[in-house]
Amino acid sequence: MHPAVALGIAYLAGSLPFAYLAGRLLKGVDLRTVGSGNLGATNVYRNLGAGAAVAVLLLDALKGALPVALLPATLAIAPDTAADRGLWWALAFGVAAIAGHAKPIFLLWKGGGKGVATAAGVFAAVAPVALAVALAVFVLIVWRTRFVSLASITAAAVLPLAVWGSVGPRAPLLIVASAVAAFVIWSHRANIRRLRAGTEPRIGRPKEATS
Repeated sequence: MHPAVALGIAYLAGSLPFAYLAGRLLKGVDLRTVGSGNLGATNVYRNLGAGAAVAVLLLDALKGALPVALLPATLAIAPDTAADRGLWWALAFGVAAIAGHAKPIFLLWKGGGKGVATAAGVFAAVAPVALAVALAVFVLIVWRTRFVSLASITAAAVLPLAVWGSVGPRAPLLIVASAVAAFVIWSHRANIRRLRAGTEPRIGRPKEATS
């Protein structure tokens, strides 16, 4: 398969709007117009319930994991460069999936999520130990504060450090982990403003807007 075609497939996979579909199927609503307006698992939880949120979270993670795990094998890569080039391409497919999730073509690039679950799927496939560390931080922050946004931001910041600690300074992983962390933090800039102002809602209060 030509790499451009594989990149397109990864982007299309990332564009599958599972949160949007869940809202339409379960309550006949467009989640972009209710709650926080974000097509992510937190907004699904607040408006559709825990079961739907878990399903969307897992599906969004698979959008990142499957292109990374499956698409590199479809490329013709010379054996002497297979390891490095295969990793670069795997990460490129992961980035394409995250871009699709943030700007889904199936919704005409309007709306989308902040990339947390899809990025988690990407790193589950390429750096599972680092992801486990970031996930533990995420769970701890949610447990202690009930701020999903703060947990997402903190876990994103920890991810590059966890990559460094688990696999060393491998350039492809560290570069992409840092870029993904920066994107996730940037996508939460409105949440950061609310956290600083003391107006960010906590998980477990479904009638308030969230991250």
